[in-house]
Amino acid sequence: MKNIGFLSFGHWSDGRGSQTRTAADALLQSIDLAVAAEELGADGAYFRVHHFARQLASPFPLLAAIGARTDRIEIGTGVVDMRHESPLYLAETAGAADLIAGGRLQLGISRGSPEQVIDGYRYFGHVPAEGSSDAELARAHTTAFLTAIEGTRFAQPNPRPMFPNPPGLLSVEPQSPGLRNRIWWGAGTRATAEWTAQHGMNLMSSTLLTEDTGIPFHQLQAEQIQRFRDAWRLADHGREPRVSVSRSIFPLLNDMDCAYFGGRPDDDQVGIIDNAKARFGRSYAAEPELLVEQLRTDEAIAAADTLLLTVPNQLGVDYNAHVIESILTHIAPALGWR
Repeated sequence: MKNIGFLSFGHWSDGRGSQTRTAADALLQSIDLAVAAEELGADGAYFRVHHFARQLASPFPLLAAIGARTDRIEIGTGVVDMRHESPLYLAETAGAADLIAGGRLQLGISRGSPEQVIDGYRYFGHVPAEGSSDAELARAHTTAFLTAIEGTRFAQPNPRPMFPNPPGLLSVEPQSPGLRNRIWWGAGTRATAEWTAQHGMNLMSSTLLTEDTGIPFHQLQAEQIQRFRDAWRLADHGREPRVSVSRSIFPLLNDMDCAYFGGRPDDDQVGIIDNAKARFGRSYAAEPELLVEQLRTDEAIAAADTLLLTVPNQLGVDYNAHVIESILTHIAPALGWR
């Protein structure tokens, strides 16, 4: 059995064929798709976070709205760029969204992907310390955030507060029990996956890795997952971790599916990300019988407990619900995911 959810970038544009033409469209359609996915039996609704772009950027109003409209489905991010975040405010908003959803938040965080602007985190008021990097800034913010959601009491109370305080130091509020165990780190390398395990976060692995050893992407990603699990066992956090991978998967069931996704390249791609060689995983698009055989050989999907389906959100709620239903109906049972 696998947890199967969708991952949306939340693009909007007024280009030809777009069903998502404004920011309001992107937000409201995201809520509607999460509701539809829950009704179809999917397990998760996840959203990318990109700043300075016509894409979803501030996730917590959206996640809270989905939490209030749904009952069962997990809601999450993939990923929040910690270079841009105020750790304590993030702890407050994450705690509130999780309480509204009844403990269903699965929060993916990370250093983030290449930006739309140069050093965008500086516009948010965050600057790396002298001699440190933006990656170190993200990890410092992460440490402060994790400390806050663990309920650490660190703030000196005012001796004459507006409202009575409990005795002792104060913590960030609201606290949401169990949220700390539902934090994921988006790891782009094998070494970062080991760091993720050491710090007690679940592993979120995308459709690319910012390293390349010459082997197929799914095998490199499976190696990343194994190194994460090995490091987790050594750290002994007292619970089992979760691992997600993302994939673009499109069963070709009708003429529209073929028009949109037939003939897509079915090989890995190698490129450059942040001045480093990166390997991008292939997309899967074929008739269901062939698709099942192709996916059966994907070692990283087999190693993960959660599969996030990247959806083309600008094709509209109805079409994306069709894609999700196609996978749940025609693909998942044949592979033992359901």
